[in-house]
Amino acid sequence: MSTTHPTGGDVPPEAWSGVHRGPLRAGEWVRLVDGKGRKHNICLEPGKTFHTNRGGMSHDDLIGREEGFTVTSTSGGEYLVFRPLLSEFVVSMPRGAAVVYPKDAAQIVAMADIFPGADVVEAGVGSGALTCSLLRAVGPHGKLTSYERREEFADVARRNVTQFFGAPEGETHPAWSLRLGDLAEELPASGERYDRVILDMLAPWECLDATADALRPGGIVCAYVATTTQLSRFMETVRLHGGFTEPQAWESLVRDWHVEGLAVRPGHKMIGHTAFLVTARRMAPGQVAPLKRRRPAPGAYGPDYTGPRAPEAVDEPETSE
Repeated sequence: MSTTHPTGGDVPPEAWSGVHRGPLRAGEWVRLVDGKGRKHNICLEPGKTFHTNRGGMSHDDLIGREEGFTVTSTSGGEYLVFRPLLSEFVVSMPRGAAVVYPKDAAQIVAMADIFPGADVVEAGVGSGALTCSLLRAVGPHGKLTSYERREEFADVARRNVTQFFGAPEGETHPAWSLRLGDLAEELPASGERYDRVILDMLAPWECLDATADALRPGGIVCAYVATTTQLSRFMETVRLHGGFTEPQAWESLVRDWHVEGLAVRPGHKMIGHTAFLVTARRMAPGQVAPLKRRRPAPGAYGPDYTGPRAPEAVDEPETSE
């Protein structure tokens, strides 16, 4: 199914990248952007016409051309035509649950160190946005096992992943296994071992014991949580478990900039808080990470705190100048 053209051949199908090179073909998805930044994703089908409030345009006028061109509709509307990037696809794809935004997916892939050939398990597949990034990272020789409790979410994710990677009818990405069920119950029963575990769910602390048993020594658990109370509960549970290194938490904020001549200033919109990310590494069996060398801040565990609490930290030794 490889198509050649003057600048080189198509991306090999066995790479499962979800990307094509060369002229646009029937069955591919393209992204149309007008002068006001409004976006439309369409699947190219011979003989069909795409209608907008600025008139229509024939799919046949797009098929066979190299992406990166401008097309004019019957009423004079101009549209840029490109294949959608993964980051563009996930924010516009059909949703069953909220998607993991590209800024967080990129942080997960980088900070959880997802590598080609990795064995990864994902709890909470949602609409499949993070799944696409994880599959792109592990490649066809890795393994991604996704657990989802709700069948309607699993169906949406399956369609989205199939669409992005262009899998043939009835097939999906060869590295992907989608399972209905609760990771806390299903993962221990499977007896499988993994390099990375990604938890995108309301109560990730409930899956920590199963995660610890499934992770290989040196493996990484990464949790994606939306609220400060979830963040606190998960981090304290990780500390109390004792089989992980000290968890690290952060969030990322993305702000665009307006740049026009000497008018250089922050943009009026930004992608602010979407979620907190937490990572920790699995210790070898029977090994325990050293206790923190500092005590909690005064009032950290006040009378209103009802969550888990890790063992008391030790005082820093006195040092002279």
